[in-house]
Amino acid sequence: MRSYTVVDAFAVNPLEGNPVAVFDDGSGLSAETMQRTALELNLSETVFMLPPEADAHARLRIFTPTAELPFAGHPVLGTAFVLGERSDAELVRLETGVGVVPLELRREGDRVVYAQMDQPIPELEPFPHEQALLEALRVERSELPIDAYRNGPVHVYVALPDEQRVASLRPDFAALEDLGDEYGVSCFAGRQGRYETRMFAPALGVREDPATGSAAGPLAMHLARHGRIGFGEQVEIHQGAQIKRPSVLHAQVDGAEDRVQRITVGGSAVIVARGEYRLD
Repeated sequence: MRSYTVVDAFAVNPLEGNPVAVFDDGSGLSAETMQRTALELNLSETVFMLPPEADAHARLRIFTPTAELPFAGHPVLGTAFVLGERSDAELVRLETGVGVVPLELRREGDRVVYAQMDQPIPELEPFPHEQALLEALRVERSELPIDAYRNGPVHVYVALPDEQRVASLRPDFAALEDLGDEYGVSCFAGRQGRYETRMFAPALGVREDPATGSAAGPLAMHLARHGRIGFGEQVEIHQGAQIKRPSVLHAQVDGAEDRVQRITVGGSAVIVARGEYRLD
């Protein structure tokens, strides 16, 4: 039997945020078994901890219901809360497919209440399917250029006029899936450092994600590059309300457009379940 913990990431209350299953020990499990486990649990992501190969507390393998990801934000955050609960550490280092991600833990007494990760700085890429994307989203245009950012997964951003337009989106999920499993699509609107976003990745088995940590850092970078926020300004990102999983993420990008120095993403989380699973 393999023990696991379920963590509601980017939430302060149970049954909110984005749930992730964190398995304590994935040693000896094949990638196929890990993938089938993620499909059975059917959460946005499932994580398996393994002995580290670098200077880290654990190595992570991260799976959506249909694919393995080199990096994802809410599984990293959830794993940090699991490890933080078992020690008095103020810093957790987690090895991912894109390198080691450090997380600073904040506590109230002996309880971890917040974690902030240093994310890999994404690579800016062209997005070749702009018209097909707009048609799949059933929107006429984006208020900002549609850019793609790779920090493991690839995130594409569509700016809408206001939060109500974000909330009322009714995408054509089959058409979004046809864009390929490389892309997660974030639609957002907001002002004065507070933004509402929705993220769709049906080709990865996630029609709509409640909280996407790996998309939060690139969103801050996108906003700063296009003058919506300043470099060094923290942005508060709200996500998941439309699927009854309200989430709050905080992101900040430091540096300048031609020299991004650091991207941080943080949030709270709640441990909501523990159990064992027969996988062998």
